Amino acid sequence: MLSVGATAWLAVQLTTRAIQEERGQVLSDDSELLSRLSGYAATHADWDGVESTLRTLSRTLDRRIALTTAYGKLIADSAAPGTALPARASATVDPLRIDTYSEPGAQLAGIDPRAVGPFRLSDGEVKEAAAVAEQRVKCLTKFGGGGHTERMPSGRTVAVPEGTSETVISQCAGAADRVVMPSERTALAALGKLMTGCLPGDYKHLLEVDPTLRELFGEDVVPGMSDNTVGDRQIQNCLDTARRTQLDPYVAAPATLYLGDREQQRSGFDLSPANKTKIIGVTGLVLAVTITLTALVAVRLVRPLRALTAAARQPTEHHARVAVTTKDETGFLAAAFNDLTARREQLEAQRKAMVSDIAHELRTPLTNIRGWLEVTRDGLLDPDPDLIASLHDEALQLQHIIDDLSDLAAGDAGTLRLHREPLAADELIGQVAAAHRSRAEAAVVHLRADTVPGLWIDADPVRMRQVLGNLVTNALRHTPTGGTVTLAARQTANEAVLTVRDTGDGIAPEDLPHVFDRFWRAEKSRSRRTGGSGLGLSIVRQLVESHGGSVAAESAPGRGAVFTVRLPRVGEPEGDGL
Repeated sequence: MLSVGATAWLAVQLTTRAIQEERGQVLSDDSELLSRLSGYAATHADWDGVESTLRTLSRTLDRRIALTTAYGKLIADSAAPGTALPARASATVDPLRIDTYSEPGAQLAGIDPRAVGPFRLSDGEVKEAAAVAEQRVKCLTKFGGGGHTERMPSGRTVAVPEGTSETVISQCAGAADRVVMPSERTALAALGKLMTGCLPGDYKHLLEVDPTLRELFGEDVVPGMSDNTVGDRQIQNCLDTARRTQLDPYVAAPATLYLGDREQQRSGFDLSPANKTKIIGVTGLVLAVTITLTALVAVRLVRPLRALTAAARQPTEHHARVAVTTKDETGFLAAAFNDLTARREQLEAQRKAMVSDIAHELRTPLTNIRGWLEVTRDGLLDPDPDLIASLHDEALQLQHIIDDLSDLAAGDAGTLRLHREPLAADELIGQVAAAHRSRAEAAVVHLRADTVPGLWIDADPVRMRQVLGNLVTNALRHTPTGGTVTLAARQTANEAVLTVRDTGDGIAPEDLPHVFDRFWRAEKSRSRRTGGSGLGLSIVRQLVESHGGSVAAESAPGRGAVFTVRLPRVGEPEGDGL
């Protein structure tokens, strides 16, 4: 997997780099194209004669280039006449609103510096400015520095210092070095008039607001200029609007630019052959490595899955298991299969034990009834009241087992019907204690109740008496003479807690987890003197859980046992208003 990941990463990196190279080239070409066309528009009053420039750019960049007016009228197109324009425009060429470094079409508030209009110097002024600039370069060179001259779009030549200290630069700067020429002064005056009403002061402040003008004329060209700097956005906007108004007659109108392939048969990025070869080679390597590793992984995965399939096809009674050889998803699946097999084996054992227990519990009373009836039928014994009473007790025991099994079956099937109503815990405890008091007195066991008033639960009264009755019966059976069985009720924040505590011999730790299992008894002899049918505590758990509660047992040998029932508590019911 690491090899596949590494190879895939390499392929992605190569592809990304190739695309970035191609895209960078395209963006660079588009930026250069937009700059060239904006420069043409900045230096021409209209688009007449742009066809030759357009076709030269088209041949150089191998791109179709077309220009239309803002209203869709074709200005020039490098494609054959009649060829449909591309579906989408690429940019707007407007020298008064352009940013060639943004995405195509994102025309911002910049003005192309090549749009100089009335600020263009005359031939004489060009020569005069060039002479001044050359004199300054000589001065910079004389005092240990250096420099060169650069010609600006307006025709003005300026001196650019190179590696020269500020002292030398100041020493070689003169008043005539950046003097405003007559043509420029006339243009500045016209610009100031265009800003009348939104710019305080005269045109001198323009040099402080606009960086292009400040670079063009310097910062000290007009003696006595105000020291207050005007930097307000409103003034800057006023200046931009005035400059566009002044330059508009000297530049070409905005045009819409369409770009496409020369034959208009390709779309997207046309990668170079070298990049195509790299991508194809790496992709082939990725496929080869992926296929090899996939085959190896498939064999490794299929082997344990086949073992699982063979084990699952075994007969149910075999309880087959598989070896867990890995710690991945397949290993987890094998462990889950083994766990499921173990639970199924356990359930099967419990089912067999339950069938045997039910047969035993039903056989005993039925055998007794059948034996006494056969003796009476043969005339060996008269049906006196004692015999009738004995047969009646056996029938009651049989009926009791059947009723218990019926309750458990209804609980398992979810058909156990509960008739809930608000039930006071102290009344419930009192009723159960009164019902079992005679049995407690006969066993010489003290039965007492300990409750608090005002504790209410939402429960079926009959079923809750059955729950506590089973627990009390079980406690009386295992409490020796002179012992005590206590019924108690208390409350927590959200629960009602009912407990049955005895002072009997207790339950062994190994037996405690099984006390609620069906047909389970600590005495394996199944003696009815010391144990019942083994269903009472199972029914307790079934009924409590049907009420949304829980039951638990705590015990230690020689310290008795405590059975705790927890049920959701409710508020005291409102009166009937009488």
